[in-house]
Amino acid sequence: MARMPVIFLGHGSPTNALEDNGFTRSWAKTGAGISPAPAAILCISAHWCTRGTAVTAMDKPKTIHDFGGFSRALNTLQYPAPGSPELAQRVADLLSPRKVGMDKQWGLDHGTWSALVHAFPAADIPVVQLSMDVAMSPQDRFAVGQQLAALRDEGILIVGSGNIVHNLAVMDWNLSSEPYPWAEEFHRYIGQAIKNNEPEKVLNVDDLGRVTGMCHPSPDHFWPLQYILGARLPQDKVTLLTPKVVHKSLSMTSVILHD
Repeated sequence: MARMPVIFLGHGSPTNALEDNGFTRSWAKTGAGISPAPAAILCISAHWCTRGTAVTAMDKPKTIHDFGGFSRALNTLQYPAPGSPELAQRVADLLSPRKVGMDKQWGLDHGTWSALVHAFPAADIPVVQLSMDVAMSPQDRFAVGQQLAALRDEGILIVGSGNIVHNLAVMDWNLSSEPYPWAEEFHRYIGQAIKNNEPEKVLNVDDLGRVTGMCHPSPDHFWPLQYILGARLPQDKVTLLTPKVVHKSLSMTSVILHD
């Protein structure tokens, strides 16, 4: 069985689900380029934070519209991918002795479906979400990624969905605006750490103080990257897609780690 890559998607606004732009086209090209297609997808989204760790374990996860103020078209969009209780149990087994709850309530939030609707538009590949335990340290998240890496040789695509820089409060909706210096600094720092395979720099971002705080007033969009880097294997190559900061304070960089 072919080894799957591991991917971090800079998902940005949920409106990307409906748009044809450079970001969504890169997701579509990435999905189409994975051959054979994944047997299933495990997604770690910035939008599912919990006390403790859980996985979605239902046969038919619902499409969650976890936002407000957007169009009817976005609020009615469905991504009817099946679930996989079998994959949920496999994840729990790999993460033992950490307790993993079998969740039957959550579903697929927009951190997952707004990108997968482009990457795998047929919605015929089973999708399971893994929650992010808010009590974990960066090293814990990395270790979970290491435990999950075995899935790559079982045909499972591991996807993290968030943003390397994510500060919505100070965004400028003019796409031609230059990034804030602190956003560009952090964006380049993390990108270089990934290219150089220096995960400790990504795990220890709190040491950067104010820069980290401005780039992530809330850390949830950064956390998925730490899981994904844990699933990296020594021989993996790195591809960065759309490596740019838009709207002054939102990174749309995606990362593919692959043979």
